Amino acid sequence: MKKYSHLIFLIVGGLIIGFLGSYLVELGNPKNMGVCVACFVRDISGALGLHRVAVVQYIRPEVIGFLFGSLFISLFFKEFRIRGGSSPLLRFILGFFVMIGALVFLGCPFRMVLRLANGDLNALTALFGFTFGIYLGVQALKTGFSLGKAPEQNVSNGLIMPTFMIILLIFLLTKPAFIFFSAEGPGSFAAPIAISLIAGLLVGAIGQRTRICMAGGIRDVILIKDFYMLKGYIAVFIAALLTNLALGSFNLGFANQPIAHTDHLWNFLGMALVGLASVLLGGCPLRQIILAGEGNIDSAMTVFGMMAGAAFAHNFSLAATPQGVGTNGKVAVILGFIFIGILVLAHSKSIFIRRVQDAKIGR
Repeated sequence: MKKYSHLIFLIVGGLIIGFLGSYLVELGNPKNMGVCVACFVRDISGALGLHRVAVVQYIRPEVIGFLFGSLFISLFFKEFRIRGGSSPLLRFILGFFVMIGALVFLGCPFRMVLRLANGDLNALTALFGFTFGIYLGVQALKTGFSLGKAPEQNVSNGLIMPTFMIILLIFLLTKPAFIFFSAEGPGSFAAPIAISLIAGLLVGAIGQRTRICMAGGIRDVILIKDFYMLKGYIAVFIAALLTNLALGSFNLGFANQPIAHTDHLWNFLGMALVGLASVLLGGCPLRQIILAGEGNIDSAMTVFGMMAGAAFAHNFSLAATPQGVGTNGKVAVILGFIFIGILVLAHSKSIFIRRVQDAKIGR
């Protein structure tokens, strides 16, 4: 009975998130981008001047809401726990490559579902790639790959990310001259701040309570044949689809989709890189922000790695455009796979050597 009630809550939460993800477009957010963690973090990086692409610079209040929604609800249910120190540099780099893959596709796993719910079939190619990347990640987990357990940390470490988000909110409200805001392009499209912040708080709270995660849902299906978590994202898709149909924004096809391209191979590979890195990190971009709100410093490092990846992607022309993916972006995705492959192989070898040594000691 308890598991059944949890499933109902997960599905209802998914329906709410899916509705918000589509309705925020009606309120002003970019087309097919009511919620996109990768795109929103990219916009924040631009607003802080980490990259200077003028059309994608804005402090997205939804991201601030994600973190504080998770923070407040985890405090209420006494689940806030400051922990971290588990392979922070590797998490930063994996977060970096998550962003590279996402910006080659032009969206995170959340936006992938929202794009599909709006009829963008390019997202279907990306879903296949995302699933393939998760499959590769599961194989790595089966070899014993792990970034390690996160020990308890002191309170000051847990205050870093909430303080950073408060500073961002102050910058958003006061608009100082050293913060950049797009005058045109996707960065100039935004729902009202108060509504965006409230929506972010809701998504953050629901995400914390349900543990909803696209990467985790597909991982569980592959690893243990458990469809529980995936049902939450099916609910997201259904709610977003019905909302788009009701608003008359549904547009089925590959061509002429907003902020998208039809370079199918790189849609596949970009999201495959996201799926692979997300499994190794223990969650997709939205899940990382939710975990950071619970006090997980390792996830905060991942988020900062994503910000660095966004800045790098736009400073060095790695991100895709509606015209397709440039050479720099393709090379970056390939380097991401090579880095992760070396990382997993090195870890597997170290485990093998340790087992051999333990066997010798046992004799």
